[in-house]
Amino acid sequence: MPQTSVVFSSILGPSCSGQVLPGMGERGSGASSSGDLVFQEGRLISGSLEALMEHLVPTVDYYPDRTYIFTFLLSSRVFIPPHDLLARVGQICLEQRQQLETGSEKAKLKSFSAKIVQLLKEWTEAFPYDFQDEKAMGELKAITHRVTQCDEENGTVKKAIAQMTQSLLLSLAARSQLQELRDKLRSPAMDKGSVLKTKPPATQKDILGVCCDPLVLAQQLTHIELERVSSIHPEDLMQIVSHMDSRDKHRCRGDLTKTYSLEAYDNWFNCLSMLVATEVCRVVKKKHRTRMLEFFIDVARECFNIGNFNSMMAIISGMNLSPVARLKKTWSKVKTAKFDVLEHHMDPSSNFCNYRTALQGATQRSQMANSSREKIVIPVFNLFVKDIYFLHKIHTNHLPNGHVNFKKFWEISRQIHEFMTWTQVECPFEKDKKIQNYLLTAPIYSEEALFIASFESEGPENHMEKDSWKTLRTTLLNRA
Repeated sequence: MPQTSVVFSSILGPSCSGQVLPGMGERGSGASSSGDLVFQEGRLISGSLEALMEHLVPTVDYYPDRTYIFTFLLSSRVFIPPHDLLARVGQICLEQRQQLETGSEKAKLKSFSAKIVQLLKEWTEAFPYDFQDEKAMGELKAITHRVTQCDEENGTVKKAIAQMTQSLLLSLAARSQLQELRDKLRSPAMDKGSVLKTKPPATQKDILGVCCDPLVLAQQLTHIELERVSSIHPEDLMQIVSHMDSRDKHRCRGDLTKTYSLEAYDNWFNCLSMLVATEVCRVVKKKHRTRMLEFFIDVARECFNIGNFNSMMAIISGMNLSPVARLKKTWSKVKTAKFDVLEHHMDPSSNFCNYRTALQGATQRSQMANSSREKIVIPVFNLFVKDIYFLHKIHTNHLPNGHVNFKKFWEISRQIHEFMTWTQVECPFEKDKKIQNYLLTAPIYSEEALFIASFESEGPENHMEKDSWKTLRTTLLNRA
């Protein structure tokens, strides 16, 4: 089973895994096309950056497909900063406006202006963080100022712009407040608790003293997952591509400050895994450790039934950490049939084929669901991120003719859009502050402390473990 790992270190390794989609412009493959935009079976697959930008801007007789708007705005930041794209959009708008003015067609000019405002509205709603930049906000004001000049009679366009601007400012203010709160809570739970020299007394509170119902705990974990994942936005996920693209160092490299929401969510996975290991290793009596393992197995199973695969994987990873996995006498008392089923679902072979099948089933259930409970899909975030990066890594951004490989970005956008749909599901379970407080604040042992507790529970069985235990004791004596 995969051990806990930080997303942004793991995806840089050579072992990244994901599903290969044929014909998406693999590095070194040949491709031939003509024209500024190339379509295949009605789907745009490539084009020059300039042509793609022009395709984004409405005309009197044309308005871009919403899927294209989302995909291009999301992927364009790999090649050009949002404020520069806004400037180019403004320039194209100005050129079209001048042509309409020359023809003295006021009706068409109003229709065109309304479409431009609609495009900007969709942009500000989907990617409000783009406008936190002063340059982008300046370009937005410049464009809206131009389009209002043709709306002197009833002010319809002006009203739409005012509503759009107000909504944008509210979104930016809400994100700013959330960021301030995150900064205050930035210290990860992994840092809590010190390395223990002896095991805690048997009377010390543990998770079973707070919640002994596996289903309830799985529901509270789902609450935490949905709260945390809802702070991730499409442009955050695109950082996986943009700030790691060594080919465009001089262009739109990702803002590292924007990756915090990704790192914080990944850190939650690691903390949960370590909490599970801590809860098991800190128990003094073997009978109680057995009960603790069986409890977490049941919790993981309930997470699976809910569709909370991220918590399920974190729990399994925690039980597979070496300090827990080596407790053979304890595991011998555990009824492992349920655990074997869980490990089967999370078997890493064939690119986690079993997990992907289960995820597909949960996705289909979500799409047909009538209740919020059936809509929940929380994928294993580490694997989702690896899949996105893998798509980026094996498919080139540009085709041999210089076109942007838009087919690649269609697929990345599709996966990100699907992920965002899952994050918007409202949690149907009642929040239990007592349980959540324990999950989020309970002391977590360091790796060293886990091994100490594990060896105190069951002594070393081979030369390697004896050497490790000896080294740990020497370290503790030196600290004393």
